[in-house]
Amino acid sequence: MKMLVALFAAVAALAAVPAHAVGPRPAPLAQPVTLTVGYQKVGHLAPIVLIAEDLKKMNVDLKLVEFVRYADARTALLANSLDMATVGPADLAIALAGGSRNMVGIMGVGSSPKYVIGRKGVQLDSWKDLAGKKVGIAPGSAVWFQFAATLTERNVPYNSFTAVNIQGGGANFNQALKRGDVDAIVTWEPFESIPVVEGYGYFAKGLEYSQSKSVGAELGMIAASRVAWASKKDAVERFVWAYANAMEQLAGSRDKFAEAYAQLTGLPLDTARAASANIKLGGVVDLDQIKRQAAAFHKLGVIQKDVSGDIAEFWDTSFVKRAGGK
Repeated sequence: MKMLVALFAAVAALAAVPAHAVGPRPAPLAQPVTLTVGYQKVGHLAPIVLIAEDLKKMNVDLKLVEFVRYADARTALLANSLDMATVGPADLAIALAGGSRNMVGIMGVGSSPKYVIGRKGVQLDSWKDLAGKKVGIAPGSAVWFQFAATLTERNVPYNSFTAVNIQGGGANFNQALKRGDVDAIVTWEPFESIPVVEGYGYFAKGLEYSQSKSVGAELGMIAASRVAWASKKDAVERFVWAYANAMEQLAGSRDKFAEAYAQLTGLPLDTARAASANIKLGGVVDLDQIKRQAAAFHKLGVIQKDVSGDIAEFWDTSFVKRAGGK
């Protein structure tokens, strides 16, 4: 365990860099405004546990609603059940391709290397080693998009292995791997690190899938409903400032990041510290990247329409710029 934590600490040095240079706190709103925000209990969203007090000082009441999957948060956002939500990098293209115009992308949240997690005793040194294996996937998830795009760019046939669809949260992936139902899983933190920490899985470093040209390393993004974007613009601006401020604090302190990670997910602090080591807080996604995603997903047959030409109308970085971020 000590060796594992030391290994993660070495990687962490790359991530302990402030994500934004956040400006002064915006003035309080004249009247209280409530923002209903959907989120998931995943490590790269740890800043969300720190923002309620800052928002209160700016006369914004935060109502958090937990979702297991990005896709469920996207559905609620499009239905105007939420003002804002943390969603997958591909969700904007998915929404537009489905005919909805009710999502506006605002900012990315973090990045990390992504490795297939192999079951201990199963050899996965290169992409060729996937042949004949059973791989647990979450179809349509953000990590699945990253994985599928990488396979396409590396000319790895999707039918060279058996894709096992696993529904629900990341714990289901870990259970399947531990039982031996699958040889590998494609999942997200903290469920990537848990098998490694507990000794029944490992990072297949030869199967890294976050660097595809079409998808990249972004772990997620914050979006607003178009209704909230138009009618609660000042409250959205203050949410972005509070989130960017919290992100800066955690990006500058690995200890604070681990503590917030544990608070959000309920993990033991040591596990949260290990799981956080690969994550770099701060968005890396930009307009061109999302356009490439939209075009690639259409080519892959994931979405029926190429909406890359429509993305710019629904991607608004002005809130981040006003917050003082890049």
